Amino acid sequence: MATVRDSVEVPASADRVWAVLTDWERQGDWMLLTRVRATAQDGQGVGGGIEGWTGVGPVGVLDTMVIRTWEPPRRCVVAHTGKVVRGSGIFEVEPLGPARSRFTWVEELDLPLGAFGRAGWVLARPVFLLGVRWSLRRFVARVQG
Repeated sequence: MATVRDSVEVPASADRVWAVLTDWERQGDWMLLTRVRATAQDGQGVGGGIEGWTGVGPVGVLDTMVIRTWEPPRRCVVAHTGKVVRGSGIFEVEPLGPARSRFTWVEELDLPLGAFGRAGWVLARPVFLLGVRWSLRRFVARVQG
């Protein structure tokens, strides 16, 4: 299991953060090199479906997901169910006041390719974390915009 966790304070209410966060069709506005779309149940509620394409043009990875936990405006947990990306994605929103929140993004990934995948993660993790941090900065700008 490989875990990446980062968070950012957002100058907005938990409701506003949640609304931007779960606007799946617009996640590409802030999430690095990713396009997302809702599938089952419009991507809402337990059992809802989402899929994301991360990459450039035709080179990338399809990430299919099923919502396992849906607790607006606080928590969404998805199971990554694709051929390459497996594990859990967790979005948490913590109210810090009426107009301030903390958004935490956690990825708990089952690495493919056994020992080779674990060794590759040592190199890939810092790059992945930079992408998450870049995306979180853009998320704050998107919420404020």
